[in-house]
Order: sequence, then structure tokens, then C-alpha cells
Amino acid sequence: MIRVLLAEDQAMVRGALAALLRLESDLEVVGSVADGESAWREFLRLGPDVVVTDIEMPFLTGLELAQRIRDAARPAKVVIVTTFARPGYLRRALEAGAAGYLLKDAPASRLAEALRTVHRGGRAIDPDLAVEAWSEADPLSDRERQVLRLAGEGQSAGEIAGALGLSQGTVRNYLSEAIGKLGVGNRIEAYRLARQKGWL
Repeated sequence: MIRVLLAEDQAMVRGALAALLRLESDLEVVGSVADGESAWREFLRLGPDVVVTDIEMPFLTGLELAQRIRDAARPAKVVIVTTFARPGYLRRALEAGAAGYLLKDAPASRLAEALRTVHRGGRAIDPDLAVEAWSEADPLSDRERQVLRLAGEGQSAGEIAGALGLSQGTVRNYLSEAIGKLGVGNRIEAYRLARQKGWL
């Protein structure tokens, strides 16, 4: 049996995924949670073979969860199931250690087969997205991404500086770098473009 932990913040989607997976004779849903921190705790407690997670969840994103699981050096695989058909997200998911990346509109049979594939040590990636993901590289550094995300959420340079332990001048430099790299006019346009590309 392949033991599966589900992490999905939308109750209806989470219930549907669990019901679909329970139809498969070789898959066992051992846990089902609504946020990233709960998923991490249940991962440590249950030791599943595969974790199926969304990207955007409260407290801890699916990408952060995948990275924690990878860094924990436990023999578990992560499959991202999301609505985000964005190449940037796929690249970041793979960099975080995810072995699978599927879109929520994929057939249910594809998810079950993906879980079997990653459990055997393979990868299960949406093929169209995979081609697109490597056609355009993310130009932002991790720090530029952090600063731009906070700026896009409406925080001032002073607030960002306080949150990240930087000087306001350094924050402004990171914002300028991000704006320049993305070829836009201001921080809001930079945030929107980076979100659209899946780089935030």
C-alpha cells in the first residue's frame, strides 16, 4: 500500500481528492489536513510515503512544505496538485524537491498514476507545463523575491526593512533591482508580473 497524506485548504477539494484516492486498491489516505503547518506535523507523526499538497495554503505554502520534507531527509515524495499553470511555480516546486506537479483539472486517473510513479522513484509532471517551464528563467534572487512579495502586499520600505532585518536603503535597492530585471515601471507592476509568471 502507498500511504498518502493530503494537504489542501479547500474542504470540498480535499474531500473529493480523498474520495477519489480511496477508490484505488493500492492507495491509502492516512491523513487529510487544511494547512501547511498541520501537514508538517502530520507528516512527522504519520510518516506517509507520498504527500499531496496544494501550493497556496495558510501558515506554510506547499513549496515550503516540500522543502521541509526534502530537508528532513525522510523517504517521502511530494506531489503538488494546483490550479496554478505557471512555469515559475513548477520550477520552484522542483527546486524545493517535489517529484510531481499536476493541475487540478487533470483526470483523476492521472493523479493515482502520478502517485504510483513518484513512489517508484520517478517524476510526474504536467507535460505542457514542463516544456514551458524551461523556456523562461526566473531572474529574481531569493531576497528580491521576499522584498517584492511584501511590497506587493502593501508594506512600506520601513515595514519590509523591519520584517527582514534590513536597512530601508537596502530594501529600496532590492526593489530597484527587481523592477529593472523585470523591465517594468514600478514595484506594483513588478509584483503583478512576477505573480503572473509564478516567480513569487
